[in-house]
Amino acid sequence: MPKAYWINTFRSINDERKLAAYIELAGPALGAAGGKFLARGLPAHAFESGIVERTTLIEFDSVDAAVAAYNSPAYQQALRALDDGAERDLRIIEAAS
Repeated sequence: MPKAYWINTFRSINDERKLAAYIELAGPALGAAGGKFLARGLPAHAFESGIVERTTLIEFDSVDAAVAAYNSPAYQQALRALDDGAERDLRIIEAAS
């Protein structure tokens, strides 16, 4: 099975406290679900329609593992902590073979 990549871009951050609570819960939840953080933070550059906001790239063993991580109770708790504190664009893509 090919690896999968979770790409999360924050389009806007409305509440830094909620973001901090989300980060505190989401990192451990995704790590426990097999996610390996490859990159996170602000982009060094953004081109075309890109925005300079927090972006996270996480590797999983498969698309199914990434989707299971998203649906896990621990990650859902992190999402509840974020509670409209940010607008995000989250995608899970399969690695090229």
